[in-house]
Amino acid sequence: MESADTELTSFNNMVAKAYPVRILHHNNGISEDEEGGSGVEPYVGLEFDTAEEAREFYNAYAARTGFKVRTGQLYRSRTDGTVSSRRFVCSKEGFQLNSRTGCTAFIRVQRRDTGKWVLDQIQKEHNHELGGEGSVEETTPRPSRAPAPTKLGVTVNPHRPKMKVVDESDRETRSCPGGFKRFKGGGEGEVSDDHHQTQQPKAVTGTEPYAGLEFGSANEACQFYQAYAEVVGFRVRIGQLFRSKVDGSITSRRFVCSREGFQHPSRMGCGAYMRIKRQDSGGWIVDRLNKDHNHDLEPGKKNDAGMKKIPDDGTGGLDSVDLIELNDFGNNHIKKTRENRIGKEWYPLLLDYFQSRQTEDMGFFYAVELDVNNGSCMSIFWADSRARFACSQFGDSVVFDTSYRKGSYSVPFATIIGFNHHRQPVLLGCAMVADESKEAFLWLFQTWLRAMSGRRPRSIVADQDLPIQQALVQVFPGAHHRYSAWQIREKERENLIPFPSEFKYEYEKCIYQTQTTVEFDSVWNALINKYGLRDDVWLREIYEQRENWVPAYLRASFFAGIPINGTIEPFFGASLDALTPLREFISRYEQALEQRREEERKEDFNSYNLQPFLQTKEPVEEQCRRLYTLTVFRIFQNELVQSYNYLCLKTYEEGAVSRFLVRKCGNESEKHAVTFSASNLNSSCSCQLFEHEGLLCRHILKVFNLLDIRELPSRYILHRWTKNAEFGFVRDMESGVSAQDLKALMVWSLREAASKYIEFGTSSLEKYKLAYEIMREGGKKLCWQR
Repeated sequence: MESADTELTSFNNMVAKAYPVRILHHNNGISEDEEGGSGVEPYVGLEFDTAEEAREFYNAYAARTGFKVRTGQLYRSRTDGTVSSRRFVCSKEGFQLNSRTGCTAFIRVQRRDTGKWVLDQIQKEHNHELGGEGSVEETTPRPSRAPAPTKLGVTVNPHRPKMKVVDESDRETRSCPGGFKRFKGGGEGEVSDDHHQTQQPKAVTGTEPYAGLEFGSANEACQFYQAYAEVVGFRVRIGQLFRSKVDGSITSRRFVCSREGFQHPSRMGCGAYMRIKRQDSGGWIVDRLNKDHNHDLEPGKKNDAGMKKIPDDGTGGLDSVDLIELNDFGNNHIKKTRENRIGKEWYPLLLDYFQSRQTEDMGFFYAVELDVNNGSCMSIFWADSRARFACSQFGDSVVFDTSYRKGSYSVPFATIIGFNHHRQPVLLGCAMVADESKEAFLWLFQTWLRAMSGRRPRSIVADQDLPIQQALVQVFPGAHHRYSAWQIREKERENLIPFPSEFKYEYEKCIYQTQTTVEFDSVWNALINKYGLRDDVWLREIYEQRENWVPAYLRASFFAGIPINGTIEPFFGASLDALTPLREFISRYEQALEQRREEERKEDFNSYNLQPFLQTKEPVEEQCRRLYTLTVFRIFQNELVQSYNYLCLKTYEEGAVSRFLVRKCGNESEKHAVTFSASNLNSSCSCQLFEHEGLLCRHILKVFNLLDIRELPSRYILHRWTKNAEFGFVRDMESGVSAQDLKALMVWSLREAASKYIEFGTSSLEKYKLAYEIMREGGKKLCWQR
């Protein structure tokens, strides 16, 4: 430790040296411990050797002042990825828990070129009462006396020592049924003469959990909580884990009641859990606990939803992930050993990539499925904040693309994509699918739903395999599942080989030229009878599933213009294929994703800066040119121009409701019925283009022209097709969006807007000044308080 004279010199140079454990006073060299804890107050310019020293210093200050400390955000250098600054905050910062009050007290330390860490920002004011001895961490207060005996009649001294001292030679242990160690003396603490500290006993089978209970490993804690759950009458899942921001090691784990959360109908938001925290000695201690359940318990019930073991290997165990979600659907544990098509070498690569992305993108989400039979990692899902925000904009109709199933792909890489306001594919999430079981797809769709903040799609294009169908029905009830066109085509080629060419021609005509469901059923039955195919098993099966693939049945559901007949190209194209080597996967993935997003930015620019020519003198054309993106306007413009080739005849009228027959000139067979209500301007057409794509058809436009309706009613201008689709999603406050979902949407929207200021503002010094000035002026309007 440096002398007081050295510190005084540093202090006179306006930079003081801080020592977290024994802080010397500049006047007399008396240590904080000797003086009773008067200590140094934090101030801007205070210097530390390491960020860890700064944290310990702030912990000591918090203990004297009367509050608790949490480790906040860290920031990394964009040049080499090293940590450049850290924040240590009051434990009541934020609002994620009921105990938090949004306190703004914190210190921030920044790494200098010399390697030192200097306190450069500080906020000392708290918005809550201070008092008592502070703590270096948020913990559940330990009980002041030993807990009452449990049903198994075992009592353990719950006193938590200040320092854990273990002498292996003094232990006398034996195996216990729960896999724990029992200390000599029936659980009473032992005393170390060298340190005069009480030794905390290990957990004993049959003990109720309490704050301060210690374990030799996380696996012991897991098995202990399982045994306790069986006695009390509930089942256990593995919850979140937390990592050190210094070295990435796991610092705490949560074990929760299986009914925690609301991600599945069987869950009911139960708050019961046990959290363990790693000690410096390597052991684990219970530091938070909630024993109260909000549902009936079944004492003695076998805990078959629990965990078997927490392995220690770096690729397949819990230590490899930041978020684990078990298969928890109904009887939810995995009853048989499942095949895993993902090579073990992929897990460390992807998990390392995910963690690095989280330091740059606070909205980055990922999850890993755990096989509870052997503790190995299974499927993986991830989505960055841009993909999650795109879900709020364009997640109404999505494609679950499993192109890897078409050929001999070595990696089962799947994507979830939507279509934006330029009709371009946008990424909504990525996955590695371990196997093709119902459990895998259930977990994947549930995880994606959680990443979307519970916003469910209206329609989904996915393969027709039974496990996928079952998972979709369970996770997205009410969504229209449409089979992948490539898969339908493959099965048609396989099953239609024995049939004559005449049948194939009429088969195609029946599917793609019939306009209504009634017409399709009539033509299909006539076709089957004509060729005597009532007993053909495949034809009977696909007819029973006609709502999932026949265009006439699909037109009534919104699919955002996703082509019915055409095959959808993979989002990443040829960038990621069966031959993509492991070492190149991440770089190719990021390059292809950036290319797609650059194409989207170009279309955004064109829509705002280019004016398409008008082809008619209709006010509706000018109206839609002003609102729609270029791509969507051209589709609408074509429908408007084509409407001039049709004749319109009123066939029915009763009160405000009229019906029209719209027929193409020179083609008697092409005709559609349009119904119109004069009271509310509602209109519908038998072609169902608006229901399917969200754009008015030529038939309705012809009726509007006949009735001299000069502008389209607002209900027929879908916001998702407009130029402002990216930012104006909060237009309808009565749309049923929950307060939590609405806040998440606003966060993603503002973050996306801010990222564009950063992207363009850092391209040159002039643009930086302009972007900063714009944000500063905007801040004045928001009445920011500095």
